[in-house]
Amino acid sequence: MDLQLTGKRALISGGGKGIGLAVARALVAEGVAVALSARGEGVTEVAAALAAETGGRVIGVRADTHDDASVRAAVAEVVAQLGGVDILVNTAAAPWKPGQRTSTIEVTDEQMREHFEVKALGYLRMARAAAPHMIDAGWGRIINVSGLGARHAGSAVQTVRNVAVSAITKNLADDLGQHGINVTVVHPGMTRTDAVADLVAERARAEGLSDDEMGARMAHNSIHRLVDASEVADVIAFLASPRSIAITGDAIAAGGGDPGVVAY
Repeated sequence: MDLQLTGKRALISGGGKGIGLAVARALVAEGVAVALSARGEGVTEVAAALAAETGGRVIGVRADTHDDASVRAAVAEVVAQLGGVDILVNTAAAPWKPGQRTSTIEVTDEQMREHFEVKALGYLRMARAAAPHMIDAGWGRIINVSGLGARHAGSAVQTVRNVAVSAITKNLADDLGQHGINVTVVHPGMTRTDAVADLVAERARAEGLSDDEMGARMAHNSIHRLVDASEVADVIAFLASPRSIAITGDAIAAGGGDPGVVAY
């Protein structure tokens, strides 16, 4: 299927690693010019390496999603270099370690504020800066990467930050739909990135299991294996395309199936 993405321009927040980098690789393969944004200086090196690997147009820009001025400056730089922004994929978030849990009555204001500030408000800042360019063009896609923590209790921080992203997504979708802009949220489960692969290998060695056996145990999903970052990226690439016109404002689970849960 031709995703009709050739010539589009995408900005990926948190694009220097993990799911964000996997999305960048998938979009470049579809003919998209991609800008990676991240807080660290290393994002320009990552972008250069991906450009050399793929032969595509990839640039890196620094952006601190805590700071609205930094976000707006980054979007302006992307527009100056690429000529516009058609697709925004938000993946930047404060790190969340697998298995991390915090009792609701013990969670601190600082913990809650940090995750909400970087993820929910950070995504909103990126959307506010990029949307006017999409409105001018009469077309756009915004995909917010959240997480299946939105559908589970067990950590107030994780649930609140992910539910907030879903709420922001729906409001953006209703506001921007008339301008040809679709907005969706993707909920991965535990996903095989470089960091998770290292964790799986460490736990596998400790318990005398293979990486695949440990991955299946940690996945807690219907397919009994970890979903790879590239497989989440495939879902996002479709949502970023003109062919996804029928989907907006909704959440797409990409965790390999959530056993026992009926989502409707």
